[in-house]
Amino acid sequence: MDLKQIAKETAKTLQSYLTYQALRTVLAQLGETNPPLAHWLQNFSAGKVQDGEAYIEELFLEKSDLALRIMTVREHIAAEMVEFLPEMVLTGIQQANMEQRRQHLERITQLNLSDPSPKAPKTDNI
Repeated sequence: MDLKQIAKETAKTLQSYLTYQALRTVLAQLGETNPPLAHWLQNFSAGKVQDGEAYIEELFLEKSDLALRIMTVREHIAAEMVEFLPEMVLTGIQQANMEQRRQHLERITQLNLSDPSPKAPKTDNI
């Protein structure tokens, strides 16, 4: 298990997710101030935000001002959440693992209660 590689891949996934969240924020803002541009950005972005960096690169070629705006919002979101994210992730995983274990224990306990072991066959004493 290469923890450094896992961390790099996790960071890249988080970057792409923050790009998506920044896009949502910008779309909401544009929806109030410039609906035609919001519509254009929505159409342009459809299916492209899976890789946040490739999306930003492509957006720069079309509308660099929107790319810069999304990057600024993304950076702001990251700066605001970086302080408590590690604790939230660890706590979330611990709680989810505990819930999964609890559900598994309930399932195997119910299975054992509903399907008791076969009893020893009766013998006739004559």
